[in-house]
Amino acid sequence: MFLALASLFSLYSSSTATSTEVGVDRVIAELENEQVKSITVSSDELTVVLKNDEVLKASKESSESLSELVKNYGVDPAKLRAVTVEIKGLSGLQFWLATLLPFLIPFVLIVGFIYFMSRQIQGANMKALSFGQSRARETDRKDKKRKITFKDVAGVKEAKSELEEVVEFLKSPSKFLALGARIPKGVLLVGAPGTGKTLLARAVAGEANVPFYHISGSEFVEMFVGVGASRVRDLFLRAKKTAPCIVFIDEIDAVGRQRGTGLGGGHDEREQTLNQILVEMDGFETDTNVIVVAATNRPDVLDPALLRPGRFDRRVVLDQPDIADRQAILEVHAKQKPLDQSVNLRTLAERTPGFSGADLANLLNEAAILAARRNRKQINLQDCLESIEKVMLGPERKSYILSEKEKKITAYHEAGHALVAHFLPHADPVHKISIIARGSAAGYTIKLPTEDKHMHPKSEFIDDLSVMLAGHACEVQIFGEVTTGAYNDLQRATKLARQLVTEFGMSDKLGPRTFGQKEELVFLGREIHERRDYSEKIAQQIDDEVSTFLMKAYKVAAELIKKEKSRLEKIVKVLLTKETIEREEFEALMAH
Repeated sequence: MFLALASLFSLYSSSTATSTEVGVDRVIAELENEQVKSITVSSDELTVVLKNDEVLKASKESSESLSELVKNYGVDPAKLRAVTVEIKGLSGLQFWLATLLPFLIPFVLIVGFIYFMSRQIQGANMKALSFGQSRARETDRKDKKRKITFKDVAGVKEAKSELEEVVEFLKSPSKFLALGARIPKGVLLVGAPGTGKTLLARAVAGEANVPFYHISGSEFVEMFVGVGASRVRDLFLRAKKTAPCIVFIDEIDAVGRQRGTGLGGGHDEREQTLNQILVEMDGFETDTNVIVVAATNRPDVLDPALLRPGRFDRRVVLDQPDIADRQAILEVHAKQKPLDQSVNLRTLAERTPGFSGADLANLLNEAAILAARRNRKQINLQDCLESIEKVMLGPERKSYILSEKEKKITAYHEAGHALVAHFLPHADPVHKISIIARGSAAGYTIKLPTEDKHMHPKSEFIDDLSVMLAGHACEVQIFGEVTTGAYNDLQRATKLARQLVTEFGMSDKLGPRTFGQKEELVFLGREIHERRDYSEKIAQQIDDEVSTFLMKAYKVAAELIKKEKSRLEKIVKVLLTKETIEREEFEALMAH
């Protein structure tokens, strides 16, 4: 500030003409020689303009006038009278600046420093006071561009109908209150990741047109004791002021886990937060019109007190979409994408069983990226089919080059999978075989069901085991030994065989019962612990039954490969030449 004021002052007071600093004797000499045109006196400074337009500056004593100075030097007064003399006094601004600045600048600097420090202290106090305030964001009801309604959510018809009742209750509660119905306190959205829980909650906000607060469960808990409970109180206080309204808590399992299982006992910060949520949802105040919508994909770990009627009255389950829902979801995500006429969304829906809504959105996005990389204006069917494989298995690894021997082993391995899957009656049909590395796999065989399945019979599992072990059996028959390429197949087959015995009750020897109870332990990480409810003798029988399932499936696969070796060689020959076989070409090879 001081430098800025000084520069302005010097700019204001400086003369536009260049001048030379000289002594008084030089000025007297120029007067004697009659070379002076004019003299300007400003306080104790002399500005002398010579006849050749040169400007000289000199200083005199402040108590001595110009006439006295000239007289003391013995200059003829007539020579001074021939010169234009101008006397300048200090202007009002210069006078006040010269008088006040020496006192004003230190004062301003001190006051500014004190103000800055007080603001810092006040900011720290405000942060300390606001530490326990809720961080929930309120959705802007007037923002129509970002507004989402039930029309933007495809599939999940039952879930939408449940939530439509909640929206209708908020819009016209009198219709329900007249029949003695009470407003539901909470709605719990349960579903696998990517099934659209958060999207559905945003649609509720768009439909209800009431205040909508959204927060993640992890935003409640901090390292300081009592902060989570304080934020819960603040959140519901804000919500009650704007009731009727909706509070959406995403990933509620972050704070809603069963109490008594943590390290901190009853004083655990997470448990204190959960206790406060329980009180706010159904405590002494039971007449608040605040509906809590929560989402989780782990309902099994939630506290029973949170799930009882009066807190979360409704549990809405979001399943994986079926073929009709997948087509509807693809239609929603395809609105902003230019699709070629070759793209049939029904075909894509048939080839994507088990895909969630997020997977389908990612599929079309990857297809759009692929089409852009190939400099096309529209997305064609080939882009979409490649994107399905990318979402399922990962990107192609073209730099992963196999040797001729490894390529041949991979071809026989994948051909074994495809051959056995084709001839077993309960296995899914083969859609594609490839020996191009993708993701962590050196090759892959894609087999997809012709329709959505919700229940799986034992015969289907037995055929699936044979298909999984077919690659291993093929390597043994052709090369006389196995490689590590069958590692993942063996792992999956062993897990499925153990599930048949211990979870699905499909063992003829052990009968219709389950074995073991899985419990989740959280101690310095996540660990699944199985509590054994059977003896060592039964454990031995379980291992024997698992081995029996695997060996029977292996024999079936080995016999099929031996019987249909000619067809196996056809598949391998085409794979080594083209590296990829689609469904139509594969079925043509099997027909001959």
